[in-house]
Amino acid sequence: MIVALLNQKGGVGRTTLALHLAGKWALRGKRVILIDADPQGSALDWSQQRAQENVSRLFGVVGLTRGSLHREAREIARTADHVVIDGPPRVAGLTRSALLAADLVLIPVQPSPLDGWASAEMLSLLREARIHRPQLAARFVLNCCGARSLIARETSEALADQDPPMLASTIGQRAVFADAARSGRLVFELAEQSAAAREIAALAAEVARFRP
Repeated sequence: MIVALLNQKGGVGRTTLALHLAGKWALRGKRVILIDADPQGSALDWSQQRAQENVSRLFGVVGLTRGSLHREAREIARTADHVVIDGPPRVAGLTRSALLAADLVLIPVQPSPLDGWASAEMLSLLREARIHRPQLAARFVLNCCGARSLIARETSEALADQDPPMLASTIGQRAVFADAARSGRLVFELAEQSAAAREIAALAAEVARFRP
């Protein structure tokens, strides 16, 4: 399965979610490759930091920022159970290519009306891709939610009637994600019993139930 995390808006947590989904599936014995399709290369930086810290590799990370992404991702998927694409912000050509590659598109949004409005461009690209791939599945993922946040509930309610629908699993706003990124690790490696680790486990399980 190829899962692409895409949103034209920056700062919504695409890379964090991509790394943690890949890591969780890898720990469950799946063969996983993460494609860093963001020219900023944040996932590649994380992988290099992990190597510098002498932490064992959980999954492969490859940089691929070409318009041929949709073809090359399909070739990569032949050798893996899951391919996770960490998409770019504000690069419509690469996003289109990722949409053509994906079996499932996850659109991370944060609990803010601004994120909902900013997703309009992403949804337009999704509709365009569905002209060629009518069965392309997509879901919103609510990320960086404050505990018992009113605005998170309002954002969730606002997206409830949208196409695509929203996943049941949500991810909280937790400092451990930043700590993990700095050390080339994942939250369940730093704090296995933490709320963040439980949320990621629930998200990975929900996404894994999808069948293309």
